[in-house]
Amino acid sequence: MGILSGKRGIIFGALDDNSIASYVAKKCVAEGATITLTNAPVAMRFGEIQKLGAALNAEVIPADATNLEDLEALVDKSMEILGGKIDFVLHAIGMSLNVRKKKSYTDLKHDWMLKTFDISAISFHKVMQTLYKKDAMNEEGSIVGLSYIAAQRTFPDYSEMAESKALLESFARSFGYHFGIKNKVRVNTISQSPTMTTAGQGIKGFQEFFDYADKMSPLGNASAESCADLCASLFSDFSKGVTMQNLYNDGGFSSMGMNPAVLGL
Repeated sequence: MGILSGKRGIIFGALDDNSIASYVAKKCVAEGATITLTNAPVAMRFGEIQKLGAALNAEVIPADATNLEDLEALVDKSMEILGGKIDFVLHAIGMSLNVRKKKSYTDLKHDWMLKTFDISAISFHKVMQTLYKKDAMNEEGSIVGLSYIAAQRTFPDYSEMAESKALLESFARSFGYHFGIKNKVRVNTISQSPTMTTAGQGIKGFQEFFDYADKMSPLGNASAESCADLCASLFSDFSKGVTMQNLYNDGGFSSMGMNPAVLGL
């Protein structure tokens, strides 16, 4: 439909073909946008993001999202490559060493927890602060962060990533005010269904919970493709009045109490 025709964007977090950020990048380009892709330098070793960049004619710029100097260089280079200010940004970043190392929530290493918060949530503030200080966002631009319902509900094996997502959503509301006042830039988060990403599948019991959520949700789990569609709509001019919101793209899971299908009835 070309709803992003002429728009410029930065996509954080594409790792491989299973990444939601990869789906979003492909959708944005299909809708007429030009983009740059970025991920942590360590992710460059996997090579998949380079293939995605080549396929989408998008420059890949390594940047540690927790490092302000890296972010400043990323924004400057993106504006240079894309030929102007930025219209949209996707933050799709999350990582927990405690989860990776299978540490119990009641026995977390707190220095790892702080690292989780920095990578998964505080980086969202750092990205927005960099864009804000550099006046890099176009009027009525759009910024989206990917979240999860564990920000509001208890999922024991999601560990301190739950607090990270709660913090991420709070940053969207708080910075959404300042960006809205400054130049009508919208800031929102999307709470996505369990999705078969590389990161998601690393969580203990993920397949079982994926199946549970699929049964619980009247529409079934929302796909990565549907998340990309929603991102594109939030980046477009069709959502100019939507900001500081957490939008559930979860097939109705967030509104359910119980579904008889889960009980086998």
